[in-house]
Amino acid sequence: MTDTALTPAQSMPVFRADGFVVSQGANLGDALSVADELMLDDIYALSADAQLVRLALHASDTTHMIVADGSDCGAAGAAIHLDCALTLMSPDGQITDAIVLVEVDDAGHIAEIYLLPLAALAPRTPYNLVGIDRDEARTKFAHLACARFTRGTHITMASGAQKPIEELEVGDRVLTRNDGVQEVRWVGQSTVRATGDFAPIRIRAGTLNNDRDLIVSPDHRLFIYQRKDRLGAGRSELLVKARHLVNGDSVTVQDGGFVDYFELLFDTHQIIYAEGIAAESMLIDTRTKPVLPDEVSSRLTAHTATGLSGLDVTESLLDRPDAAELLKRASSR
Repeated sequence: MTDTALTPAQSMPVFRADGFVVSQGANLGDALSVADELMLDDIYALSADAQLVRLALHASDTTHMIVADGSDCGAAGAAIHLDCALTLMSPDGQITDAIVLVEVDDAGHIAEIYLLPLAALAPRTPYNLVGIDRDEARTKFAHLACARFTRGTHITMASGAQKPIEELEVGDRVLTRNDGVQEVRWVGQSTVRATGDFAPIRIRAGTLNNDRDLIVSPDHRLFIYQRKDRLGAGRSELLVKARHLVNGDSVTVQDGGFVDYFELLFDTHQIIYAEGIAAESMLIDTRTKPVLPDEVSSRLTAHTATGLSGLDVTESLLDRPDAAELLKRASSR
């Protein structure tokens, strides 16, 4: 298990609880609360002025997470607990899942409640609360935190052959950047609606010297070796989140429909090659571990990110339309 110092911050869009209020039902007028205080069939509405804010979190070495420095909301260092998963139904029968996150102070009291929607919520639309599930909250959240590739992504094998990720099996030998040939220990697969933070990012062929399009989950980190520090990061080795490269042209959000995601797990966190781009494998920490089957989780006693800590690039350095082009030039011979 990694500790907080080695765990990258994960940023996600949330609403503050006071922006999601019961418009009809037993708790009329009440803002979103924790599972014990919620009532099925209450109808909630998102206020017209409710704004998504980004909550940045680090995994902790315990069962909770902590607010990261630079988060748009929450107190840095405060504990965040996953309270429950909600199922909401709109008037047209559309189902939307959401997660309730609770920030607590040093005394263990609730300081703030957040709603993390897993699909877009429309202001002033009545949403019927039809499901409250504590057990599924961690698993649903874990899928957001995982580094995931999409169906059809070609992975470089030990032999140099390119193999679609959906054809990989436990025991297959994959080429890694730092540790040579490593065996696959687990392959995960899930199909989700491609919306919000589940919508994948497409990196068009040639953008980072890749031969084919690479499509990954938004927080999937790509490894870049700069031969010249064009970005101003102060180092040659970088980890860059796919979402921070979106420019509406060569790097785009693929919103809509459904997407098949795959996770690759090794004995340790690795950099592998996907469509020729160096990209991370699945990292096990407090956030992602619930995705694993029990028999796999029990075998992982020291899954680490050794050698990759401190390489994350801040979003501010990438907040420019030519960020992908700069990284391509920086990594070229």
